[in-house]
Formats: sequence, C-alpha cells, structure tokens
Amino acid sequence: MIVSRTNRLEIMTKLQAKIDKRIPILISSAGSGLVAQMLEKAGADCINTFSGARLRANGMGTMSMLWPILDSNKQTLDYTEQDIMPALKGDAFVCACVNANDPLKDMVQVIERCKAMGVYCISNIGPSISYVDKDSEVFRVLTNSGITFQNEIELLQVAREMEMVTIGLAFDEEDSRLMVEQAQPDVFCFHAGTTKGGLRGYDTGETIDQTSARTEEVNAKVRKLKEDIILIAHGSAMETPEDSQHILDRTTCDGIWTGSSTERIPIEAAVYDACKRFADLRFNH
Repeated sequence: MIVSRTNRLEIMTKLQAKIDKRIPILISSAGSGLVAQMLEKAGADCINTFSGARLRANGMGTMSMLWPILDSNKQTLDYTEQDIMPALKGDAFVCACVNANDPLKDMVQVIERCKAMGVYCISNIGPSISYVDKDSEVFRVLTNSGITFQNEIELLQVAREMEMVTIGLAFDEEDSRLMVEQAQPDVFCFHAGTTKGGLRGYDTGETIDQTSARTEEVNAKVRKLKEDIILIAHGSAMETPEDSQHILDRTTCDGIWTGSSTERIPIEAAVYDACKRFADLRFNH
C-alpha cells in the first residue's frame, strides 16, 4: 500500500483555514489503527501518537509510560508506522509525541524516521519530565542526571529547522513561557493535568471553571510571546464534549486536544455494554 503524505505548508494551511472560519481545531490521541480511523472519520484534524496512548489501548494507565518497562520512542515510532499511518486516508495529519530525553537516540534521526513514514508533526509529550512534580526528590534527581525540560525545547527547535510542524506542551506557567519563548512552536497546548473519568482517569477535584481559568491565564502570557501561536486546551476536568464547549466559551483557545475522552473512555463503555448484553443471554429451552 502507499501511505498518504503531507508537508508542513499543507498542515499549517489547513489549520489556519479552520481558524479563519472560527471552527475549533481538534487534536485526538490514538493507540490503535481502528481508533485512528474512527477519529479521522469523525473529523479530527490531527491524530496524536505516543507511548501513553499505546499503553492505554492495552488497558494500562497513561502514566505507565513513565515506568522503565519499555523504550517509549521505539514503541511510538513502531506503532505509528505499522498501525496508524496505514489506517488513515490523509484527511487528518499525524503528530508523533517523542521522548526528547532518550539517551539512546539522536533526535535528528528520530525526526528523520518520522518524515520517512509520512509524519510531519512533532510534540514533546512522549513522555515529558513535566509529569514529575517539580518539588519532588525524583524531579531533582532526574534533572541533575540530564533529563530536563530544556531537552524538550531543543527537540522542537530542531524539528522546526527540519520543516516539521511543532506542538509544544507544558504543565505550568513557567514552563509554558520557556517553551513558547525559546521553541516558538506553531501550536501550544497547556496541559492542565491527567483527564478524569473512566477506569483509569485521575480526578483532582478541579472543576471545569478552574481548568478554564488556569488555561486562560497561561494563554494570555504566551500570546504576548508569539502573537500568531495556535492555542489548544487539554486535560484535567475537560472530559466531555460539554466540558470542552465550556473551555471554548471561556478561553481564547483555537481548539482542543482529546486523549482518553475520545479513546479510552468510549471504548471502555461501548465494549463493556456490548459484551454484557451477550453475556446476559440465556437458553430458552
């Protein structure tokens, strides 16, 4: 088969067209080809791949990617190439979230492999040092050993030089400012936290109003650093379409990023409900 190809200009033109028409951009994560097909068919603009999504597809929590059980970059690159790219028609582009702190791989070669398979968008979230609390001993040990947020920034700087579309993510105001100021990503997403809901979600107790407010506080700061940046919301209390509409109504975001909301949670409910109906069948004779 021949996998559909795209390029930076085509991707950015499509995103800008949606912004001009005031239609929200939709980025959605996929851990399998079937999910990717459904997301593209439903209208997602970007299919996001990363180790956490693949592990979610196997019934594990997203944060399993932080445990040293696998090579996150190898997993992401392999399943993106073998499962995701062949499943798509080309209506949606793919963003590969790679681990910039991988000591065993040259990020230039990682980016070149992405381009070779037809992926022209890179993000820094697969996984990120930002998942670890800054005030923890683990964070201090990791950064002291060279696993840093700066490496993630430099990944996007190099990716941009290599004509890739770049999507930067950060989890707090300080890192958001550093990411946008130094990497100048095409798209920036404030990661408000792990999405609640379903079997593996994590509920901090934050309301959708609080998620909206935190997101917009960061939006206001980063727009001053890059006026034409595309802003996307993700995570925490943003679980349902209604939650996402709330975010769009109360922030200056150009769109949303769904992970578990359009992947893990719907699968859990649909498969359980369908199988339960079969399991409840009984003989009538």
